[in-house]
Amino acid sequence: MDGTTWEQKLQALTHVLTSPTNSPPLHSQLFVSSQIPCYLNWDYPPVFCTKFRYIHWRWGLSLFLRRVSGFGLPQTSWRSKCPYQQPPPLTLAKGVEEAKWGDEEKREYVRKRLRRKRLGCHVNPLIPILVPNILLLSLFFWDPFAANGS
Repeated sequence: MDGTTWEQKLQALTHVLTSPTNSPPLHSQLFVSSQIPCYLNWDYPPVFCTKFRYIHWRWGLSLFLRRVSGFGLPQTSWRSKCPYQQPPPLTLAKGVEEAKWGDEEKREYVRKRLRRKRLGCHVNPLIPILVPNILLLSLFFWDPFAANGS
């Protein structure tokens, strides 16, 4: 992205923001790759990049690893968890239902959000105390550094 002008970056950004998708069509890929030719970390291939030697292999491998690491699930972001966003998100996150715009439905949505438990890890407070102490106590009965013959 070093060799591109601000105007090219702005045109590519405007295009990406006005037509958001997880699988861009070919004309969109060609437009963005002509504006910003050598950027690896997104879904648009570096078609016109001549800066690096094996850039198409690197882009393909990075795209493959990103999709494999998601276990085939669609990409979701913070927008996917907000059903009342305008325009609505492309893919809603798992567990988020479609937005209902009636007054009563919005009130029910807010009540449900307020009743939700706080995020956090619910671990019994004795576990972080007992586990290290039991490990230290086991060293009294078992010597890991003892010689093999004795």
